[in-house]
Amino acid sequence: MISKLKLAALALTLAAGNALAQAWPAKPVTWIVPFAAGGPTDAMARSIAERVSREIGQPIIIDNAPGAGGTVGAAKAARATPDGYSMLVGHMGYMGAAPAIYKKLNYDPVKDFAPVFRFPDTPLVLMVRKEHPAKDVKALVDFGKTHPDKLFISNAGVGSTSHLIAALFAASAGIKVSQVPYKGAGPALIDVIGGQVDGMFDQTNTALPQIKEGKVRPLAVTSKVRLPQLKDVPTLAETVLPGFEAATWYGIYAPKGTPQPVLDKVQAAYLKVMTDKAFTDKMQEQAIQLLPADQYTGVALGKHTESEVARWKTVAAKANITLD
Repeated sequence: MISKLKLAALALTLAAGNALAQAWPAKPVTWIVPFAAGGPTDAMARSIAERVSREIGQPIIIDNAPGAGGTVGAAKAARATPDGYSMLVGHMGYMGAAPAIYKKLNYDPVKDFAPVFRFPDTPLVLMVRKEHPAKDVKALVDFGKTHPDKLFISNAGVGSTSHLIAALFAASAGIKVSQVPYKGAGPALIDVIGGQVDGMFDQTNTALPQIKEGKVRPLAVTSKVRLPQLKDVPTLAETVLPGFEAATWYGIYAPKGTPQPVLDKVQAAYLKVMTDKAFTDKMQEQAIQLLPADQYTGVALGKHTESEVARWKTVAAKANITLD
């Protein structure tokens, strides 16, 4: 039996949460992006934040906090006051794979956060500098086999999606690559364009403009089927790695303890944004993959996070990915 005292305390807690939700947001909200400005995570976050802010009636400020493949920003968000004014833009690297690849992690993606809503998924493009001798994936793999450790692949930081997918690609193809970490996909892409590195895996929303301008050469996409925007670019699955498929997933997380009514309010604002056909059409133009409506919710994101944490333990072991 629950005592009257405990019931009264619970009622006061619920009342306080509801009162906060009614007043929230009374000031700007901060979304922590654990990468440098200009990369795909930052671009996706700003695009959605702009529209969600209109719905909640307050600006959403993007706080770029790069470092250690996103784990620095994630830890910062986990320690934030759970009042709805600080949230994390999370993705598969530091919210899915991190527990499997880092020996020490200052947060738990499942226990320390409350999932709010999930973004659409974004496939990646394997691309090389335009002067690279490899004209297709097979040639790139052959280059990697004949030049061990001399295939330089940039990434958005150790533990980032671009790092993990490149590691998985190398392990699956049986080659060794020299990965060059940056503080975000933006700087990593700049050095591919400039010829300082051979190539990288980048997300479609930032890769497509560079491909269209001829600044880089696409070799393959990580999606299950070819993308309409890159009809002549094969999938990795149809080239040298049958069954290979990967996409970056994102979501908004709040520090554990954030009142549920506040989370519900944010989720409702986002779900309304995702009914805007003009907005979703623009996403599809960038080859961003829309999800069934029921997969955008906080509940769905929570289940997906748990399953990804479990999945990446197997993937990291197979690809021999481990970090201090």
